[in-house]
Amino acid sequence: MLETYPKVAALAEAAAHAVEACLADGLKTRGRASLVATGGRMPGPVYDRLREARIDWARVVVTLSDERSVEPDAPESNARLLRERLFVGEAAKAHFLPLTDYAEPALKALAPFDAVLLGMGEDGHVASLIPGSPALAQGMDPAGERMLLDVPAGVGSPPLARTSLTLAALLQARAIFLLISGAAKREVLARAEAGAELPVRALLAQARVPVRVLWAPQ
Repeated sequence: MLETYPKVAALAEAAAHAVEACLADGLKTRGRASLVATGGRMPGPVYDRLREARIDWARVVVTLSDERSVEPDAPESNARLLRERLFVGEAAKAHFLPLTDYAEPALKALAPFDAVLLGMGEDGHVASLIPGSPALAQGMDPAGERMLLDVPAGVGSPPLARTSLTLAALLQARAIFLLISGAAKREVLARAEAGAELPVRALLAQARVPVRVLWAPQ
C-alpha cells in the first residue's frame, strides 16, 4: 500500500500526474471533474505541477478537505494556498467551492469526487478529523448523512475552529491520495495499519475507495 519516493519532489510529480489522470478521466466520461484539495506543507509542490496540466480547467470544480476559521488571506487559510499554488495560469479557470455553511448541497451534488488529496498529522488525523475533538465521533461515522462538520477550537495545530469534510464525504470518491513524509509519520501510518484507533486507519481499513499512500523520507 505504501509507495516510497526518494524525495518530496518525486512524490509531488507522481501525485500530480495521478490526479491529472483522474481529472482527465472525469472530463472525458462525465464532462466535468472534481478535486478535493488539502492544506499543509506537502501539497504545495503537487499544486505547482498540477496547475500545468493540459486539461479544461473551466470544467473542474475544486473544494477543500478542511478549512480553518480564518480570513481568506490569513497564512493559516487553505484557500490561500490554493490561490497561490494551484489557481495560476490556465488553472485559475477552475471553479472553487469554499467550505461555507452553504456548501453542503453543492458538495452532495458534486460527489462522487474524482480525486481526494489528503495529508496526515503526527496524531493520525486526516482533514480536520482530529483525535480529542468533541466532534470526532460524529465526523467518523462512515454512514453519516452530513458532508460537513464544524470542529470547535482547542484541538489541532494551530488550535483554531475549523470546517471539515466528514469521513462519509471523503469516502464518496473515485480515488484517494494520502501524502506523507518523514520517519515520524511513517511510524504513525504503521501503527494505524497495525490496528491503532487513529482517524487515518478508517481510510486504510476500508475497501470502498482505492487509496494510494505516497511517502518520502523528507
